[in-house]
Amino acid sequence: MFENFAHDRIDSGETVIDVRHGGSGPPLLLLHGFPQTKAMWAQCAADLSADFTVYAADLRGYGDSGKPPTTPDHEPYSKRAMARDMVALMAHFGHERFHLAGHDRGGRVGYRLALDHPDALIKLAVLDIVPTYVCYQQVDGMTFGMDYWHWYFLAQPGPVPERIIALDPDLVLFRGRNRMLFGQAEREEYSRVGRDAATVHAMCECYRAGATVDLEADRADYGVNRITAPLLALWGAKGAVHRWRDPVETWREWATDVRGFALDCGHYLPEEKPAETTAALRDFFLG
Repeated sequence: MFENFAHDRIDSGETVIDVRHGGSGPPLLLLHGFPQTKAMWAQCAADLSADFTVYAADLRGYGDSGKPPTTPDHEPYSKRAMARDMVALMAHFGHERFHLAGHDRGGRVGYRLALDHPDALIKLAVLDIVPTYVCYQQVDGMTFGMDYWHWYFLAQPGPVPERIIALDPDLVLFRGRNRMLFGQAEREEYSRVGRDAATVHAMCECYRAGATVDLEADRADYGVNRITAPLLALWGAKGAVHRWRDPVETWREWATDVRGFALDCGHYLPEEKPAETTAALRDFFLG
């Protein structure tokens, strides 16, 4: 994976971020989802590097990035903290402004970055998400809980979810069948990090933050602050997100310039439909 990409570990001022980077052109940051790593972008990154200088990073707590100590309020694993990391990462490489595409957790970091650091983003693409506030406050609880039960499970106080995951990481983290959506190299990478106790704890902290400080940050911004960067929403037609609310109309409550459409796949767009995902991102970021 990431052939012809350089590998660096960059100090963000709060932790260390593991990143692969390569290509030429406008800067484009790619952020992964749960329970994955930057490896999820490997296929897309290779193609996008023809038009962009691509940076694929592990979020703090995930993959090979640092896993700083947490606090009772879970702020070190908030999307606000992760956004600070990414602003620092891109500044290290000389980019005060950049494009960003984020899937799942990475998309949540992306829209928080857009709200907290509006001058940093040129354009933002969010893949298969609607805002955290919408999920917890505006979607029927039974529907959301059945579709995304892991949000409630992972947010439980430790060490309960950590110990359950340790019994069979692949089964719990990927609900068994989902692992077969990925290539062999990606499956091996996700299994590697899923067996690491520090990573599992950090992923749980990410979801504990989602249910607390991230939710409060969204609540404070809803109806008050809007994302000003052009925003592309992509989602899987076979996934759950579009069943809760129309993604484009939902994002129009949060951003001033929104477009979007579905791809014929489930939740993992960059891995299930890499060519289509790449084409959509290229068209948006170069348009």
